[in-house]
Amino acid sequence: MVKQRYPEPTVGAMIFNPEGRLFLMKSHKWGDKYAIPGGHIELGETMINALRREIKEETNLDIHNIQFLCFQEFIYDDVFWEKRHFIFFDYVCETHSKTVILNDEAQEYLWVSLSEISVLPIEPYTMKTIQYYVKK
Repeated sequence: MVKQRYPEPTVGAMIFNPEGRLFLMKSHKWGDKYAIPGGHIELGETMINALRREIKEETNLDIHNIQFLCFQEFIYDDVFWEKRHFIFFDYVCETHSKTVILNDEAQEYLWVSLSEISVLPIEPYTMKTIQYYVKK
């Protein structure tokens, strides 16, 4: 593995379906806890284009009505499977897509109401994003 030289900017999305349920996926990268999908921004790519690409790659979902929500710093936290320094740019969006096809980054997924999240094992950065959304 190449040693990281700079923080890696990433995008993530709280995706809501037409019923108002939130998409969460369980990932081995996050200690088998639920997280929102997302990933790195490629060189020369806008954050919105990166978000659309990452969501499509990880879930097969097409997203729309994309709105910036918040950013977080992630500096070598043990909750991720490898030591990394990320800057998370998180968005809220919607989907009309019905078919979810996960790539190898996730093992399962759920569509949940916000009232159901308190009983789920959710990784702490996703939980902070959800809490920020609820407060806003």
